[in-house]
Amino acid sequence: MPEDSIEHIDFSDLNERAISQPLVSHIFTADPSAHYFNGKIYIYPSHDVDAGEAFDDLGSHFAMEDYHVISMDSVTGNAVDNGVALHVKDVAWAEKQMWAPDAAHKDGRYYLYFPAKAYDGIFRIGVAVSDSPTGPFIAQPEAIKDSFSIDPAVFEDEDGSYYMYFGGLWGGQLQRWRTGVFNAAHPESPTAHIPEDNEAALLPFVAKMTDDVLEFTEKPKEVQILDENGDLLLAGDKERRFFEAAWLHKYNGKYYFSYSTGDTHFICYAIGDSPYGPFTYGGRILNPVVGWTSHHSICEVEGKWYLFYHDSSLSKGVTHLRSVKVAEITYNEDGSIETLDPYRS
Repeated sequence: MPEDSIEHIDFSDLNERAISQPLVSHIFTADPSAHYFNGKIYIYPSHDVDAGEAFDDLGSHFAMEDYHVISMDSVTGNAVDNGVALHVKDVAWAEKQMWAPDAAHKDGRYYLYFPAKAYDGIFRIGVAVSDSPTGPFIAQPEAIKDSFSIDPAVFEDEDGSYYMYFGGLWGGQLQRWRTGVFNAAHPESPTAHIPEDNEAALLPFVAKMTDDVLEFTEKPKEVQILDENGDLLLAGDKERRFFEAAWLHKYNGKYYFSYSTGDTHFICYAIGDSPYGPFTYGGRILNPVVGWTSHHSICEVEGKWYLFYHDSSLSKGVTHLRSVKVAEITYNEDGSIETLDPYRS
């Protein structure tokens, strides 16, 4: 739901019609990556703050500087804030903007993956390690080699392989890497270097992780998202093309790649037979929420599947002050996902 329409919203009515309520209300949280570790739900969100930065399409007002981990004994249980898990001041290579993170678990250790702007103004992706799912996490001294852009999501396949998906347009800088190196031209423009509408849309990236899940085993590869004819989605197909917020989960032997369409505010999904894709567009998971951004994760808990997402209802529409929510999702017999409306009519 675009920000320019929020002045017409009755937030008391909207919150009554919402299909779910914020999991925590004492801080603002967004971009929730949810995992079910050892019989408990752990959510790794961004921690939104109002740092007084200017509003722009580069995302300068998203000035987050630390991460908190939220834990729940069940989907309907209380959400517990476990305090600061990692702060930007404790990451040697990172200067600012600790955006949407994710986490993974392997051999009794927990790994927090996060994007941040390095001191050269370029987004990289880092990793921090802990013996506890709630942290505190100790960051590696350098960002992951060959990482760039934002929104890391790490998927553990059934064979024990781990894959990272990442990328985000505009402020996420994905468009600046079209030639394989960072293009610093026109730094004031978030849409510089974006393809024309009749060109193929920019694609997210995937890389298999090393056995210690601290680095890539390979150069990141593009993740193809195809239309019903087997063609790449076009940049002008803004209600279906990838913008940010990559996520992967597996259901009935199929790989579901889900993502946000950014400036059109949908959470969509595409289906494939390999963690590398290609993925064929399948539909929408979530219609627009209040607030400019939409970012999610999908997690199975005790045989049911849940969408973790956010909106800006608690802050009455302030774009960069968001709140994490959760709602159950339903699969149809053909494997498609029923679209959720975040607010009842």
